[in-house]
Amino acid sequence: MAGPDVKVNAEIRDLTRIERIGAHSHIRGLGLDDALEARAVSQGMVGQTKARKAAGVILKMIQDGKIAGRGVLLAGQPGTGKTAIAMGMAKALGEETPFAMMAASEIFSLEMSKTEALTQAFRKAIGVRIKEETEIIEGEVVEVEVDRPEGGSVSKTGKLTLKTTEMETIYDLGQKMIEALAREKVQAGDVIAIDKASGKITKLGRSFARSRDYDAMGPSTKFVQCPEGELQKRKEVVHVVTLHEIDVINSRTQGFLALFSGDTGEIRPEVREQIDAKVAEWREEGKAEIVPGVIFIDEVHMLDIECFSFLNRALENDMAPVLVVATNRGITKIRGTNYRSPHGIPIDLLDRLLIISTDPYSEREMRLILDIRCEEEDVEMTDDARELLTKIAHETSLRYAIQLITAASMVCLRRKGAEVDIDDISRVYSLFVDVKRSTQYLIEYQEQFMFNEGVRADLGAD
Repeated sequence: MAGPDVKVNAEIRDLTRIERIGAHSHIRGLGLDDALEARAVSQGMVGQTKARKAAGVILKMIQDGKIAGRGVLLAGQPGTGKTAIAMGMAKALGEETPFAMMAASEIFSLEMSKTEALTQAFRKAIGVRIKEETEIIEGEVVEVEVDRPEGGSVSKTGKLTLKTTEMETIYDLGQKMIEALAREKVQAGDVIAIDKASGKITKLGRSFARSRDYDAMGPSTKFVQCPEGELQKRKEVVHVVTLHEIDVINSRTQGFLALFSGDTGEIRPEVREQIDAKVAEWREEGKAEIVPGVIFIDEVHMLDIECFSFLNRALENDMAPVLVVATNRGITKIRGTNYRSPHGIPIDLLDRLLIISTDPYSEREMRLILDIRCEEEDVEMTDDARELLTKIAHETSLRYAIQLITAASMVCLRRKGAEVDIDDISRVYSLFVDVKRSTQYLIEYQEQFMFNEGVRADLGAD
């Protein structure tokens, strides 16, 4: 029975790994050097040098905290890497700078008003760096002594001897501290830090003096120096939380558990006003500072006129993040009106945006992107097959060619081949049609389809 179980588990693991490869999982950053010049191929990015340089300038201003409440529009044809540039910005910003990402159509499916959904998204992209001083005791454990009183009494007492390079002190322990030390498995030779306010114990590692004590060593044992100076020190601790997280925690109906459930509901404006006032007070006192993050809205033309009016107003707020939006539309109707406008965005909002345009990829750049995707999807492919795939990408679309990689790999696996070759690409090309061939088919057989009027006019005969 053991054999089949192991096999099933292995299959599950493989499937999980494949599912985790996303459309932009190969993006690691913007691929710029220190002078903000775009490298030809770097961090998963290929081509689009002008757009990446422009994004790099915006990124530098965000990192220096010199830009907030500004808007950036990434405009270009479908499949020219707009979302990839936004993802690159998110990766390059690092963990501390908040980055909120959403598709414009999401706001119409949430169980809250459109403006509330946008407000929450905006506040997810604004961080507050809170500084607080705390007293800690830091030293190397010389001895832990626990007394268990006779007569079956539950309460224990004990002593903890800690030392630094300059001093040694014995501390009396209560029941809670003894339990905390037992939980962390603290023993003589460990270097620990105790937070005086909360009583939290953190194991920093083993002392170098015990590095020859082989019995106490494990494969992951970390050795640290014995602390210097006083045992008791004051340390500054920095936390970064978003304004939305503070809103949720202070919203009485939900409490902090809403952070984990994801259902935060609508938050009352009074709560937000109080939080903004408190944050402003902390800024005055030097206890906190604002970390302006980035909110990225993809397919921004899907927002309606009410949402655009809200964005106009929200960008003027003191604590607004950097707004990055992307669209692939030309001159089209503004949703909710009969007026046409460039990119489907009202002119007054467009005027506030720095517009970065993306250009179609060259055949050489397509080849490099396909090489990166083959590596990311762990697919071995012959040079001839890659050449054919590049030709398909150039004649149809890059997205279509990328979709064929895993499909061709499955066909290759089926015939027990080691590398994907031309025949595998040809096979999947015949199985899955691209937009042009699908359009041609519709035009030829439009009489067999329902609602076929105007197919030729809408789709074009080419």
